[in-house]
Amino acid sequence: MLSRPIDHLAECGEANSPALVLRNDTLSFEALRSRVSLLAGWLASRVPEARARVATWCAKGELACLMPLAAARAGLIHVPVNPLLKHAQVRHILADSGASLLMGTPARLKSLEPGDVPEGCSVVEENAALEEAMRGDRQLPSSDADPDALAAILYTSGSTGKPKGVMLSHANLWLGAQSVATYLDLSADDRTLAVLPLAFDYGQNQLLSTWFAGGCVVPLDYLMPRDVVKAVARHAITTLAAVPPLWVQLAELDWPDETAANLRRLTNSGGALTPGLVSRLRGLFAQARLFAMYGLTEAFRSTYLDPSLIDTHPTSIGKAIPHAEILVIDDAGNLADAGAEGELVHCGPLVAKGYWQDEARTAERFRPAPNASGYGGLAVWSGDRVRRDGDGLLYFVGRRDAMIKSAGNRISPQEIEDAALATGLVAEAVALGVPDERLGHAIHLIVRAVSGNANAVEDLPRALLQELPNFMQPQHIHWREAMPVSPNGKVDRAGLQAELAA
Repeated sequence: MLSRPIDHLAECGEANSPALVLRNDTLSFEALRSRVSLLAGWLASRVPEARARVATWCAKGELACLMPLAAARAGLIHVPVNPLLKHAQVRHILADSGASLLMGTPARLKSLEPGDVPEGCSVVEENAALEEAMRGDRQLPSSDADPDALAAILYTSGSTGKPKGVMLSHANLWLGAQSVATYLDLSADDRTLAVLPLAFDYGQNQLLSTWFAGGCVVPLDYLMPRDVVKAVARHAITTLAAVPPLWVQLAELDWPDETAANLRRLTNSGGALTPGLVSRLRGLFAQARLFAMYGLTEAFRSTYLDPSLIDTHPTSIGKAIPHAEILVIDDAGNLADAGAEGELVHCGPLVAKGYWQDEARTAERFRPAPNASGYGGLAVWSGDRVRRDGDGLLYFVGRRDAMIKSAGNRISPQEIEDAALATGLVAEAVALGVPDERLGHAIHLIVRAVSGNANAVEDLPRALLQELPNFMQPQHIHWREAMPVSPNGKVDRAGLQAELAA
């Protein structure tokens, strides 16, 4: 299990094979290697301090795609900023990371207010940075960085408190790319449509795992879900990764047979696929393998379900990915029995290095591995409750801190959500507990109706009465035309919670 510096990914493909499709150009792996070298040389000249942090607030173009490799080659630590964030969150990330350089689009940089950029941090428009770098004459060769050295800090979306920076090493990124390329069975003739934000681990891995396999990446900033359909057709895309809200939208579109036939694999993380959504995706893309996955930024990715099991076990999150050890630990600190609920604990070399400059929160999440671990060392204690069946397949139960406690009952939000979705009346559902003087928590269910069903408002409560016990019945059902989405593309549960509690 050998790791290499992450910038060596530029060397994985054949020189003349396509590596990156841009709006007006296609870069071969030979061109990718050259441009990474030039950008790394420019960065090293601009920010000579080793291990300094360089932030990008870019469009999903060439600079955003090259930076994970170029910054690492220059001995710097890349801090990608989600394009959807506003100036206040960016101010926190720049200050917390101690960034020495910020590159971004003119519009985003213009949105910053006085005091948002800390003293000592220079600001460069992304097009100017790329042009200066490509005109330069300093090229850096592949690095010999220690695989344990930091390569990136990825800031979480901050659904609770301020965003925290997850520290990722070269080894974390390299082994993550190798792991995903292996179990997805990516190859040099694969073309990945990168629709997810590159500032998140799932999105960034679209690049890294594809390049590890010598394949080609097509980045896409889409406005409407139909843009994804068009891009799959235009670029003969074979691999598409998304989160559940986007899959719901894509499954509601008409896909021409010849376009759908391009896709060899679909991957999902960032939330569970429902049996109904699995059925729709399998109907639309019968020839494609559908990978249901579970991950968390602190350990990148933990599990995946073998696509051959998706029809018979649509709610399972599968088993450990390569390089991950996944344990289910009961409340006494022991391995949970088959069928029993416990906390998912992730051990092994994909575990991140903790939170940047945050010892307190690091100590809460990164703790010594259980005695049953074969790896030992630090593990990520996820806080997620799961159970493992007799065949070793894992099933998500819920987050410990998200459980609804109503009238003395401990209730999983997901169980209510699954019941609502199973009625076929709603396309999306979120169950939340709102403080209530009498019940402890009152159950609120926020839903979006399936298009074309005029009777859903009257039919849903009756259907839930048939499917859920009395203590799990929602006290309030809220109907939405669209669900709010957080910067990482997931349904904004925290925003909904704050709205209901107001």
